[in-house]
Amino acid sequence: MADPPGCCSTCATCLLCPYSCQWITAKKEKRKGLRTTKYDCSWFLFLFCVFLFTLVWLYFAIIILNDFHNFNEFIFRQRKLWLDWSLVLLIATAVLISYSSVLLVLALCLQLCGQPLKLHWVHKILLILTALVVAAAFTGLGVKWAEEWKSARISLQATGPFLHIGIVGGMTLLAWPLASFIYRTHSTGLKVFLLLVFWAVMIALYLAPLGITSPCIMEENQLPPKPALVGHRGAPMLAPENTLMSLHKAVECDVQVFETDVMVSADGVPFLMHDEELTRTTNVQAVFPERAALNSTAFNWTDLQQLDAGSWFLERRPFPTVQSLSPGDRKEAAEQRIPSLEQILEAAKQSNISIMFDLRPENHSDYQNFVNVTLGVILQSGIPLQQVLWLPDGFREDVKQQAPGVQHVYGRKRLENEEPGLHINLPYQDMSSEEIRQYRQDNISVNLYVVNQPWLFSVLWCSGVSSVTTNACQVLKEMKHPIWLLPSSTYFMIWIVVDCVSFLIIIWAFVLMKKCSHRRRPAESETDVLLTKINSLMLE
Repeated sequence: MADPPGCCSTCATCLLCPYSCQWITAKKEKRKGLRTTKYDCSWFLFLFCVFLFTLVWLYFAIIILNDFHNFNEFIFRQRKLWLDWSLVLLIATAVLISYSSVLLVLALCLQLCGQPLKLHWVHKILLILTALVVAAAFTGLGVKWAEEWKSARISLQATGPFLHIGIVGGMTLLAWPLASFIYRTHSTGLKVFLLLVFWAVMIALYLAPLGITSPCIMEENQLPPKPALVGHRGAPMLAPENTLMSLHKAVECDVQVFETDVMVSADGVPFLMHDEELTRTTNVQAVFPERAALNSTAFNWTDLQQLDAGSWFLERRPFPTVQSLSPGDRKEAAEQRIPSLEQILEAAKQSNISIMFDLRPENHSDYQNFVNVTLGVILQSGIPLQQVLWLPDGFREDVKQQAPGVQHVYGRKRLENEEPGLHINLPYQDMSSEEIRQYRQDNISVNLYVVNQPWLFSVLWCSGVSSVTTNACQVLKEMKHPIWLLPSSTYFMIWIVVDCVSFLIIIWAFVLMKKCSHRRRPAESETDVLLTKINSLMLE
């Protein structure tokens, strides 16, 4: 294996201490004749794999932040505990990636200094635990949140060109310790194997852009119009969801459609509520503690009007933006009540904003009556029917007969030979960029939900989606261009320059390390001769 030639004693000692967990100087290490064994190399390889594993998980953690509010709501429904679990995820991921990164940097620096890679047993145990934790996280993601794998695939369409540049840069830096190791090891077979693997990986990376496709690699004049914004329950980052304040904030964000959920009270009044229970977004546990677990439809309108639908927003802070609300907005939020559908329709009519809604719960025994009651309120409100987007599938044909002007939105892909002019509402994971482009050519309006992160909005914008449902209307409103837009000629130039620079740096690294190894050998030879003479004199 590799010989440990001399190195700056202080530097080597500072590197050995945290890596080997022993305060032993480099000179003592050298006197003891310690070398990096095959066993030590296997642990370095394991460290490198754990680092890559945690790096991939970090990427996934950043991607799933777009949908993490859904996870927070799921945990609340199961445990009645509200916490922004995204902070827990990011902190835990940062700890794991930082630990494995520091160890890897120490190992690479030790290799450059020619010191033995004696990883301490404590680090070995922690690395195994790190790998198990990340593996458990991936397993849980695949079992309970499988659609996020589709989110990762979509994200690669946006980040692929830039990840390629980063990976090429990382492999280029890795050439330095690799060259150092190759010129110090005596095993010819190992040298050949490492060089073949390294250059095979580099050639694959250099040619990778041939297989990278991204909807945002296009000329600016080919960019489709910016997608319209649909406020998911209004503007839930700026106001309590499904309230009049949330609708008004959505209007301020230039949202064109207010998306909401409608339920019908026990005495036949349609009102806005997403959850089947009232516990998350009202103070029902304080006002009606014995009835808090009942379905929202079990309460009459008089009872619902007694509930506070805004204070929870200030207390639980479902989004970080709550902290930056003005005193006036805080006061208004605290005064919010559950609005009826009639109140929302009146506000939508005055603000000239469309309303799209689901009617819940779909499995209720009196669902047909819910449809009739809701439709009656819409017809009596006087709102132009073209501003009403009807999502429920149940009894859709009855709705078409009673209110032919209502726009119907379908939660499915189009059927064969279906007429153009269709409106489709689907999760963003369920449609590819190719399908979006085809639907756009066929004059089919596509709305995808829920899109909160600028990177995701950029990909869908470049793909040509008609509109997106979002929690972050105040963020997406300010975007003037997709953040990933890159002309194909510019990307080609970046690709060639990065590859050429990387190749030259790698060649330079091997040449420089070869010269350094040649300079060391005469000095090492003279030292060996001197030690031999001293040993002979002592024996005499």
